[in-house]
Amino acid sequence: MYPKAYIGFLAEFHATRDYFECHELLEEYWKESPPKERNMYWVGLIQLAVALYHQRRQNQTGAKRLIASSLRILRSEEQAVRSLGLSYPQLIELIESLSDDIEAGSPYKSVMLPIIDENLKEACLAECRRKGYTWGQNSILTDTFLINKHRLRDRTDVIMERNREIERRKKNRG
Repeated sequence: MYPKAYIGFLAEFHATRDYFECHELLEEYWKESPPKERNMYWVGLIQLAVALYHQRRQNQTGAKRLIASSLRILRSEEQAVRSLGLSYPQLIELIESLSDDIEAGSPYKSVMLPIIDENLKEACLAECRRKGYTWGQNSILTDTFLINKHRLRDRTDVIMERNREIERRKKNRG
């Protein structure tokens, strides 16, 4: 019923609090659709996760920019949000509250998205059990890899893909 990437996103969001991984999972899924058919609500959820990633790292500028964009997108996607098993009014209220906290410079705190579809929640819990995650645990603020993952992760695959793309473009020009 729900995309596997979305269930993975929710498991990471609510268990490991690995917002960088949330971003990776949904962005990869989003990019599977042709550019003109991509749904912006996925971008709204991606930006929500990345805003929290930035807030946790105390990057207020990035957090403010992304939470505002997430809110703008998701406010305009009521039907889509509802189709994702989330409470639209509660999600918007949560993001508004997060926006206020970020604007005020408040420290990061773990949040739970308002899942109202029990089947979705059970699928997420099953994914957590499968991966050995604890649903609902708070972010481990002393985990430097989690906090700074964008700088500390292995980028070998990213670099190789970038080089393949450069070579492909060279061949297409020549």
